[in-house]
Amino acid sequence: MNKQSLIFALAAFALCCSCQQTQVSIEGRLVAGESKTVYLEQVSSLRQQVIDTTELDEQGNYRFALEEASQTPSLYNILYDGERIPLFVKAGDKLQVSSVGNIVRNYTVAGSEESELLREFYQAFIAGAQHLEQLAKQFADQSLSDADRAALLKSYTDEYYAIRREQISFIAEHKASLAAVYAIYQRLPGDQHLADGVNDVLHYRTVADALEETYPESPYLVMLRGDIARMEATQRLAEGITESMFPELELPDMYGKSVSLSSLLGKVIYLDFWSAQLGNSNVLNAELKELYAKYHDAATPFEVYQVAIDTSKPLWINTVQEQQLPWISVSDLRGEASTALGTYNVTKLPTSFLIDKEGVIVGRDLRGEALERKLQELTR
Repeated sequence: MNKQSLIFALAAFALCCSCQQTQVSIEGRLVAGESKTVYLEQVSSLRQQVIDTTELDEQGNYRFALEEASQTPSLYNILYDGERIPLFVKAGDKLQVSSVGNIVRNYTVAGSEESELLREFYQAFIAGAQHLEQLAKQFADQSLSDADRAALLKSYTDEYYAIRREQISFIAEHKASLAAVYAIYQRLPGDQHLADGVNDVLHYRTVADALEETYPESPYLVMLRGDIARMEATQRLAEGITESMFPELELPDMYGKSVSLSSLLGKVIYLDFWSAQLGNSNVLNAELKELYAKYHDAATPFEVYQVAIDTSKPLWINTVQEQQLPWISVSDLRGEASTALGTYNVTKLPTSFLIDKEGVIVGRDLRGEALERKLQELTR
């Protein structure tokens, strides 16, 4: 081989190596689904976009090839038969993703450490969320006895907090992984925060600091830092509220009569922002009703002032009546445009404030046992 030919051969070899370093292959076998079409979806902070489509062969085999992938792992989804399999993919990966039967619960993945770790979290979280959804549907059955309803409520509550504990434990254990980033943004039905809202920023900061070491060039690190800054700003505003007397609200009830929050001064007040459209409103209100019945006529009476962030009056009224809510229910029916949200710096639903008989806000987002402990103290 002459010198010129050798140079061309080396250049071609270098070009081939360069292509291989940016290429990604995703293949596997999907069995027992009804569909024959498989989609590959690319996920960014702004959108989700299907970038490729293929058909299963007679044995259920499929294959995707990405020509130019990022050197830092990015999120993609395989979409098949109405289910979604999330993957973290980087240049040079050769992934094998397969499933027999239920896609989400049974899929396996090899060829990407981040994707394998993500599967560990994702399958357990989705299974738990689906179970919660089933329990919520059962709870809506009006023919249930009080005993059955109480048992379902306990099952829902136990499952809910078990999923939350596992989610936070996974994030803490794998804080330096992109799987932890994915986990930190997942929410159970009706939730808009990870833990209690107040301490969410601590989990975000822990993951961001660890990710600085493992993936300093990752765009997900920039996203985390931006969210941390927003949460810290929100907390500073919230602290301004909790250090003073409660801001006044005066909103109409179902009959159009205006009810002011200050009219309840002298009682222990639970100011609750919610929506009739929330998927878990039935369960959360059922839990609150138990505490209301227990402390409403205490030495220092307990009252609930519940603000519905809705726009449909029929939906709001029907929900209040169907759930037989015994407390003060109000709404200006302006939804997210309600001035009440700005007054209390509410950025998620549900959000609640506990106000003592002197009119001082003494707690935020208290529920379950934490709320009852505080009520025992304040209603004496």
